Amino acid sequence: MKNVNKLYQELSFVKTVFQTIFLKMKSIEKQLLMKTFRLLLLFTLCCMVMPMKAQRKALTASKAALTYTNPILGGDYPDPTILRDGDDYYMTHSAFDYVPGLVVLHSRDLVHWEPVSYALKTYLGSIWAPDIKKYRGRYYIYFTVHGTKRTNCVVTADTPYGPWSDPIDLMIGDIDPCFVEGDDGKCYLVMSGGNRWTLADDGLSVVEGTKIHFYDGWQYPTEWVTEGFCLEGPKLYHIGDWFYYISAEGGTAGPPTSHMVVVARSKSIDGPWENMPTNPLIHTYSGTEQWWSKGHGSLIDTPDGKWYCVYHSYESGFTNIGRQTLMEPVHFTADGWIKADGGDASKALPLPVKDFSKMDRHAHLDEFRIGLDWRFYKRFIPERVHIKDHTLTLEGRGNNLSSSAPLMFIAGSHRYEIESEITIYGDVKAGLCLYYNAQFNVGTAFDKNRRYRYRRNSANGVGKSECTHLWLRLRNDNHVVTALWSADGKTWNRETWGQEISGFDHNTLYDFQSILPGVFCEGQGFATFEHFKYTEL
Repeated sequence: MKNVNKLYQELSFVKTVFQTIFLKMKSIEKQLLMKTFRLLLLFTLCCMVMPMKAQRKALTASKAALTYTNPILGGDYPDPTILRDGDDYYMTHSAFDYVPGLVVLHSRDLVHWEPVSYALKTYLGSIWAPDIKKYRGRYYIYFTVHGTKRTNCVVTADTPYGPWSDPIDLMIGDIDPCFVEGDDGKCYLVMSGGNRWTLADDGLSVVEGTKIHFYDGWQYPTEWVTEGFCLEGPKLYHIGDWFYYISAEGGTAGPPTSHMVVVARSKSIDGPWENMPTNPLIHTYSGTEQWWSKGHGSLIDTPDGKWYCVYHSYESGFTNIGRQTLMEPVHFTADGWIKADGGDASKALPLPVKDFSKMDRHAHLDEFRIGLDWRFYKRFIPERVHIKDHTLTLEGRGNNLSSSAPLMFIAGSHRYEIESEITIYGDVKAGLCLYYNAQFNVGTAFDKNRRYRYRRNSANGVGKSECTHLWLRLRNDNHVVTALWSADGKTWNRETWGQEISGFDHNTLYDFQSILPGVFCEGQGFATFEHFKYTEL
């Protein structure tokens, strides 16, 4: 402001000088000189204003660079479990029916994540609520398997980058395992329902006959509308003088106000446990909020002592995207309890760590990195996949979309389209899909005779192809799906059909799944997918 005042004074002085000269000149000379002065004044003001605008723009960008907006992982990333190892963070999630599964992601700032390994290479069943820990220099992931039987398993690795061991069956029931070291020198596996097993010293088996019940949960107000009590998702931490028992209650889906993050504490792993007077720590209180069913939280700290709660949530109006990973700052109060900082999860929040490198999780999709970006539905047969020079060769399987075991990735956007150049060999149909489960899916494909629309796993002919080489495009625009095709990749023709898929979610169809875009090849033969593109609209 001082510079502006000084400039104004100087301009006033210049104007006074010019006015003195004007009095001694002819009228025409006055007019000419006045025009010159006006141009000079305009030029000077522009030179002053433009840097100010640039400074304001730079300041706005600087402020944006110091904040993040939820979700930190958009798309189907449920049941987050997170670990800090020095300045590095590692996180994994429930895999459910996708394989390879238990993808491990890495971050340096808690906001920007990239996949670095995967712990499961074979389909065991639906994989639920893992827990990642570092113990005696090794990394462990405990998880529930819901398949022909319900059990719990563990895998280990020397580094989070793998390779990970084959799963070890712990031969115990319940769900949502959590590893914790007690104050008695023993290790425990805490399960849903407030139950606990003692682990062997290496953490790879449970001690027979040691199951006990040691926590009853927190009874939320009876007028709250939830899916059920559902004491699940335990995460235990020894912080300072206290053990903190973080749990999920209220059910993971159902009404918007169902889920919540509950806190209890004890001086000993054996209890007694005292529930936090201000429970819950995180909760959706109204269906008018952007984020529904917030719950299944994990605590994480930064090297400089800040604390956060990482949890999952459905987005209002986009529940078919799945449970997305969110993060909110929290802090410890003077009396040793935990309190959310009061930030709105739908608004920009301060970035936990300032030194970061922004990365695009979709940048490598055209490389077809199986396990890191891409995963199959239930059946992963490595021999049917060949990848070279950004070209995927996919052998045909089955006789419909679901039995072909489509290859998919997590989009996490409201509006996007996928596109690929496809060549077919043999008696196959190949194309693009949006997949929820074996009964509810949609897609576009072709064989050497016709183009097809897929709806609920069935293919209906919609036009001639009479070729073995086409470009296909599938668009999801706020739940409305349309398809296009091209013979040369330049001139596009829209198919006449469209479909609305907002109801493809867990509340309607169960399975804990989400809409995932992907590619597929059914029948006898194979197809190549080249120049794959994912574009957010």
